[in-house]
Amino acid sequence: MEETVAPDRTEVTNEAHKRQAQKHKEVFEQKLKAATKEKGLIIVNTGTGKGKSTAAFGMGLRVLGHGMRLGVVQFIKGALFSAEREVLGSHKNCEFYTIGDGYTWNTQDREKDIATAEKGWQAALRLMRDPSFDMVILDELNVVLKHEYLNLDAVLDELRSKRPELHVVITGRHAPQELIDQSDLVSEIKPVKHPYKEQGVKAQKGVEF
Repeated sequence: MEETVAPDRTEVTNEAHKRQAQKHKEVFEQKLKAATKEKGLIIVNTGTGKGKSTAAFGMGLRVLGHGMRLGVVQFIKGALFSAEREVLGSHKNCEFYTIGDGYTWNTQDREKDIATAEKGWQAALRLMRDPSFDMVILDELNVVLKHEYLNLDAVLDELRSKRPELHVVITGRHAPQELIDQSDLVSEIKPVKHPYKEQGVKAQKGVEF
């Protein structure tokens, strides 16, 4: 009786991997071929996890790396130092405005918070309506909208009528559903582990600020 030789396991595994990779490649190329349009996007980073603003500033660096112009308005965070403001704000192709009085539980003055938010929104309008800017980041705008410091309908109307080629990135917890519905790209960042909450590790340079 002739002995049966089992196929080499490595060869079988490699062949299966090759077929799977080829299938993924074909699907990717089909999607790439179909995606022919270009447009300015409304991008929302929301959720209760850490990294929403960090992700937005990463896109801002990409914009600057392409020689494009970036505008940034930071709501809420005015009382806090941020290293990203030091770096991006010093770039020749970036205008960076921090217009806020700190966390709402620190200010404890709704009328003042509304006035400050309106000031930040006026700066945002100027940047978004200036055709020289390619991307505008509205950091923590979602928080402002949640507390109703700005009129949501007015913000949505402005985003709806923005220049077709302009990218607008909006960050902050609790993005309104109406904004999510109107956006092109929405990412929700969820917490899994956090050193501050679970280990008592304080905010550190280069990680939180």
